[in-house]
Amino acid sequence: MNIPQELLKKYNVPTPRYTSYPPANYFHESFSNDEVNKSITLSNLEQPQNISLYIHIPFCNKLCFYCGCNTVICKEDNLINSYINTLKKEIILLKSKLYSNRKVSQIHWGGGTPNYLPIENIESIMTVIVDNFDFVSGAEIAMECHPWHLTYEYVDQLIEIGFNRLSLGVQDFNDKVMGSINRNKSVIPIAELTAYIKDKNVSVNLDFIYGLPFQSVDSFSETIQKAIEISPDRLVTFSYAHVPWIKRAQKKLEKYGLPDAHEKVKLFETAHDLLSNNGYQAIGLDHFAKASDELTVALQEKTLHRNFQGYCTRETTGQVYALGVSGISQLESSYLQSSKDVLKYTRSIDDGNLAIEKVYFLSEEEKITREIINELMCNLYLSWDAIANQFKVAKSEIKNISDSLLQQLKTLEVEGLIKYNESEIFVTEVGKFFIRNIASAVDPKMQNTSKNFSKAL
Repeated sequence: MNIPQELLKKYNVPTPRYTSYPPANYFHESFSNDEVNKSITLSNLEQPQNISLYIHIPFCNKLCFYCGCNTVICKEDNLINSYINTLKKEIILLKSKLYSNRKVSQIHWGGGTPNYLPIENIESIMTVIVDNFDFVSGAEIAMECHPWHLTYEYVDQLIEIGFNRLSLGVQDFNDKVMGSINRNKSVIPIAELTAYIKDKNVSVNLDFIYGLPFQSVDSFSETIQKAIEISPDRLVTFSYAHVPWIKRAQKKLEKYGLPDAHEKVKLFETAHDLLSNNGYQAIGLDHFAKASDELTVALQEKTLHRNFQGYCTRETTGQVYALGVSGISQLESSYLQSSKDVLKYTRSIDDGNLAIEKVYFLSEEEKITREIINELMCNLYLSWDAIANQFKVAKSEIKNISDSLLQQLKTLEVEGLIKYNESEIFVTEVGKFFIRNIASAVDPKMQNTSKNFSKAL
């Protein structure tokens, strides 16, 4: 992939990542518990009917300096055990608000470092979920893992509990890079660990980050080439988001120096070309999957979807109900974000209330815009007719929502980022790299905003 420098200069501007629409910095604190409960009740009547559960485990043994997640560096068993007990109470509280005919199609454990927990805690939480919910056949049960904490025995126990997908946060194979970000590498070589997991018929993702100190085209090429040889089912190359005004520890990386936008793009191009030439299909901007993977099939059929936890198929897609601190429930008509403070979270659940800190209730127009952005970012394609049919409105009415924005699409077409006609939008190969910018072009909120975002590149 050859990305024109003039477009890099133009589009390397603060832009939402669009993991949600509207983005999380539009969420607000003006709401009542009654409104929260009504939004959950309403979700029982909305699509999709499937349930996705997100479980947030904030605890880590040490802080990785690049991290932008909500984490708690903790070695106190009492705090961790108290949190686990509260989490189990929250599961039962949530279940009381959901209709009994709804089934779980996806469970995703994130953090923090979920596999920092003793396996007994993992098992006890999963037991409460299994005892309280029904599951669809073949439900995905996944965990984001720090390889440093994994042993063969721990992997076996996860699989016995029911996990069928593990994401290994490798980040980089270069020791100098890993040292600069304060991250320990896997005790078991990643190649051996991946082979062991795959032999158990469990899918493996390997996650990497580009834009870190000491990364170069040569060093990152070596990392990606090694990953290709390991042959995970999926691979992710996340763009490092430098937001030290939110995550102060990221300031520590500045003493080593960070790749500039030009260097960062070269890292992406390197990874993209290596993976594309070695049997992996690009999924969205930064995910890659093998040709036989269900994500690749979904992309080809233009049915790919995603949520805060990543890309997924329509079969595994559910409205997301988040459990634990800072988790964000993604319902059809609302977003509900839990408190980021462990003690506030615990007190709220103990009082019999969900620990909601921020909310956003979507208008019908915002739902349409959300679907437009999701289609572009997931399937690199948009059919105005399909959107009109989905929302049962006239095609002209949809376009009127962002009529002044459509002029920007013409510019994007001239620049070679999309192909556009009255019925459809197709994102080009180069346009995939600027997909966040393309999405912002059809986002009415981006025409006059004072919100802060990380740069697109």
